[in-house]
Amino acid sequence: MKNLQSIGFDKETEEHIDADKLKHHEIARVVSVHKDSYQVSDGGDDVFAELAGKLQYTITSSIDLPTTGDWVYVDFYDDNSHAIIHDVVARQSLIKRKYPGKQVDYQLIAANIDVAFIVQSLDYNFNLRRLERYLVMIHDSHVTPVILLSKSDLLADNEIATLVRRVNEIAPNVTVMPFSNQSPNDIEKIKKRLLPAKTYCLLGSSGVGKTTLLNSIVGSQIYETKAVSKIDSKGRHTTTSRQLIRLDCGAMLIDTPGMRELGNISVDSGIDETFSEIRALSLNCRFKNCTHVNEKGCAVLAAINNAELEQKRYDNYMKMMRESEYNEMSYLDKKQKAKKLGKLIKSTIKGKSGP
Repeated sequence: MKNLQSIGFDKETEEHIDADKLKHHEIARVVSVHKDSYQVSDGGDDVFAELAGKLQYTITSSIDLPTTGDWVYVDFYDDNSHAIIHDVVARQSLIKRKYPGKQVDYQLIAANIDVAFIVQSLDYNFNLRRLERYLVMIHDSHVTPVILLSKSDLLADNEIATLVRRVNEIAPNVTVMPFSNQSPNDIEKIKKRLLPAKTYCLLGSSGVGKTTLLNSIVGSQIYETKAVSKIDSKGRHTTTSRQLIRLDCGAMLIDTPGMRELGNISVDSGIDETFSEIRALSLNCRFKNCTHVNEKGCAVLAAINNAELEQKRYDNYMKMMRESEYNEMSYLDKKQKAKKLGKLIKSTIKGKSGP
């Protein structure tokens, strides 16, 4: 191994390494993904990489593919100018979402992340329901969330305090930091949270200031920025791929494309943690299998009637529960079909290579 520590390799990562695979391959980290090609690093230069044929045949879902931040078993060739990826090291964390649109599969965002910065602007893009969706995704990934509220220079202090209080109400145990990309002091406070050898990622909709923040952290305008439209509150996708950036402080930071659609598949743990007060209320329901829709003795519905639980928060909770259950059923069906197809391909190849 070369200088893997410089790109986040630590004792916890080492515990996930398969000793038998290490006898035949080296360890590297995926620093970027571009459709079907990858760039990996062992602590030195970034190297072009592609998947081994055997790995491609064993893939039944996108979740089996390497993503930015993954540790992988590789072989280097041609004076370390090219690499073949043979397998993915067991992940410590994985941030993922349902693919946008009707496709039922996972879209991988980043792997082996320590802290996820959720960036949301304090202007007309401020949306608690969307923030809840991000928190579900992060909590389900077992990653520590930090909420960064951008564009604080556009509001008065009392307005900022009101919005921060509203965020604290839905995320009482999450750090919330208002900031302005125009304030060097605010940027410095964020930079102080970036610890050496730890891996962070930036998440948020287009136009909320993620790329501007990244440029401020890096210290130069090397990443392109575009403004959000005031007409439809939709930003253009400035970042088009996920890239692991090594910072001068020794931390790793992954920027991600803006997300307009945040569908989830099987996120029970993320929903329970994000909506912990609803989970606590449900323990007092008369029936253990209460659906919190129209049952008598439902503690959740009672809390809404007593104004202890906000109707909009309950509605978002129920909507995500239904989406998660539906997507999980569709995903499992898709995966079964993929496994059957994989077995057919293997048997066909074996038949052709036989005597």
